[in-house]
Amino acid sequence: MKLLVPVKRVLDYNVKPRVKADGTGVDLANVKMSMNPFDEIAVEEAIRLKEKGVATEIVVVSIGEPKAQDTLRTALAMGADRAILITVEGPVEPLAVAKILKSVVDEEAPQMVILGKQAIDDDANQTGQMLAALTGWAQGTFASKVEVEGEAVKVTREVDGGLETVSLKLPAIVTTDLRLNEPRYASLPNIMKAKSKPLANKTAADYGVDTAPRLTIVSVAEPAKRQAGVKVADVDELVMKLKAMGVAK
Repeated sequence: MKLLVPVKRVLDYNVKPRVKADGTGVDLANVKMSMNPFDEIAVEEAIRLKEKGVATEIVVVSIGEPKAQDTLRTALAMGADRAILITVEGPVEPLAVAKILKSVVDEEAPQMVILGKQAIDDDANQTGQMLAALTGWAQGTFASKVEVEGEAVKVTREVDGGLETVSLKLPAIVTTDLRLNEPRYASLPNIMKAKSKPLANKTAADYGVDTAPRLTIVSVAEPAKRQAGVKVADVDELVMKLKAMGVAK
């Protein structure tokens, strides 16, 4: 079984985002970038399936600027077999990403695509679902458990009411949630080995996909700062203040 795992290079989750002075977007100059945490979980799950003997090959793919090669090398160091970098200048919207991935799926013919449920930079949560629609494959989103059973995969999903388990006929699309696993750290020997693993370089034009944005960002602003709270002496004062705010009657 071949697994395809798309990964995205995003602002590191430990870094506090800063808005550009002109309000056109988030300032990414001289800040730490890393693999999207949900995609890291997807890579880990693919590696675990290979360790169980379920998968035979793991192909990671990233769509973005040339620096995304570092993200792919991280995935290779974790245990992926080979990588594909599809270079695109500027931001790429989920639909364009899904169209490029559809072409990669047609080319690579994987039995399962595992990807993060969303990226932490735009929180779109659309790519997996769009890819499923384009391929016509079954989808299991927000996965907290993945079990391959013959020609099917059983996916336990995180839903509002608790957990839902679905059985999908392969090939299928699976998007990962936080509770699925704990990603491993790449060892130094594996980091060194990753440098020699194959990494193919392509462009969106190679797949005939138009990546021009369909949405225009009007402005980006930081959320309003919260006002400081106050302490009250007793319950009566609390009720009085709540009445003044219109919260209580």
